[in-house]
Amino acid sequence: MHVVITGANRGIGAELAALYSARGAQVTGTSRSGGDLPRLDVTQPDSHAALGRKLDGRPVDLLVCNAGVYPDKGESLADGYPPEMWADGFAVNVTGVFLTVQSLLPNLQGAKMPKIAIISSQMASHARAPGGSYIYRASKAAALNLGRNLATDLKDLEIAVGIYHPGWVRTDMGGDAADIPVETAAQGLAARFDALTIDSTGCFLTWDGHEHPY
Repeated sequence: MHVVITGANRGIGAELAALYSARGAQVTGTSRSGGDLPRLDVTQPDSHAALGRKLDGRPVDLLVCNAGVYPDKGESLADGYPPEMWADGFAVNVTGVFLTVQSLLPNLQGAKMPKIAIISSQMASHARAPGGSYIYRASKAAALNLGRNLATDLKDLEIAVGIYHPGWVRTDMGGDAADIPVETAAQGLAARFDALTIDSTGCFLTWDGHEHPY
């Protein structure tokens, strides 16, 4: 089994990479900065092309689109949320997901039962609207919409797509006050990925297996 995980240098991505490695899977974890991991800036087509060349001919059984940013913590409605922050947030959280799927589509088609897991958030749900964090909420909602439409278009190719809320996790993004440790989130998400099939493609689930309202 070959698993590709974007944003695998820390947090949920790093924990998922460790979990799948412990299972004996081949793991390609990427990092925006490179270093010990293959470099992938999900916003840059050239970076995707380089990763595509590196993985040329290698089937990808599971693609986890995990790389994401939360740029607008603490921003003020009165004078915050500058346009460039919107552009950067959507470039990573939405366009980055699309480009990753697009660039690795040949690798996914080379696998027997390929799956795509998109890490969104409960903050994507229109049913939860407590205000604030407009960029993060809007971009994760767009990622959810993207995943749902990819599920439709990829179904005939037998590529299953799931969208997931990982929980409020104690990471750099989630903060120390978050509900669950990263190990719990990763274990729950991996169980959801295991259960994903073409029959459940397009699902929006929580890390612990509950259907999340759209």
